[in-house]
Amino acid sequence: MREDRRRRYDDGFRREALELIKSGAGKDTLARRLAIPVYTARNWIRLYRSNGEEAVMGGGGSRRYDWETKVAAARDHVENGMTKTEAMARHGIASIAPLERWCREYRAGGPEALRPKPKGRPKGARSRPKPEPTREQELAEQVAYLKAKVAYLEKLRALRASKSRGASEAPSSDCSQGGDTGSTTSSR
Repeated sequence: MREDRRRRYDDGFRREALELIKSGAGKDTLARRLAIPVYTARNWIRLYRSNGEEAVMGGGGSRRYDWETKVAAARDHVENGMTKTEAMARHGIASIAPLERWCREYRAGGPEALRPKPKGRPKGARSRPKPEPTREQELAEQVAYLKAKVAYLEKLRALRASKSRGASEAPSSDCSQGGDTGSTTSSR
């Protein structure tokens, strides 16, 4: 039983834990006997006390809670002094993590902080089509384009002119201009 089971506990293992919890085992005893973290043992005991066997067996999956339930559970714990376990049992909350988050948000911003937030990408400037450009904007774009075109053509003309000047000034390597012809004659 000492193997590492941190990721997922099977149903048989959870049933064994339930039997120990029902017999009155505390978090330390449960953790030691089943070789699980104390944090997990404490959570399972809390789940059993608040929502019964089904909560420990992991049968709910992820749940969604409406705004009224969130506010009532957070108010009961924060303002009315109810323990987290009692608030979970009263409002049918399967896990302590959302209750703790709701209490934090409730303390920070009151009931309105628990309102549902819109999902997805916000509708904004990216979703609106571009407005049609004015006549002045069109003309300014055209002038900028023509200026760039003229500058490109002037550079091209200057580059061609510099290449043609460089070709006429450079000595040729052609053999017909009086250089060595490649034949050897002896003068005896």
